[in-house]
Amino acid sequence: MILTDIKHYLQEHGQAPLLDMSLHFDMEQDALRGLLENWVRKGKVRKLPAGTSCSGCTSCDPVDIEIYAWVEQELPLRFQPRREGFG
Repeated sequence: MILTDIKHYLQEHGQAPLLDMSLHFDMEQDALRGLLENWVRKGKVRKLPAGTSCSGCTSCDPVDIEIYAWVEQELPLRFQPRREGFG
C-alpha cells in the first residue's frame, strides 16, 4: 500500500525532495529511500542529480537535497511485420 501511495504522490507532484516525502508519509528518510529504490530498480523513479533545485525557495543547500522524480513512460508498441512462412 505504501508503495502505491508513494507512486501516486510522485505522479501528482512530478518530483519531490526526500525530506518533503518523509514528512508527508511520517517516515524516516532511510526507510523511505529504501522504498523509493524499489521504483528506481523498476525504472519508474529517478533520483535527480545533486544540486538540482526543488522549488527555488533557496532555504536549503541544493547539494544536500535528494530529489526523486516519477519518470515512467508508456512505451510505444513496436510494429513487427509478419514474416512469410512463419507462424
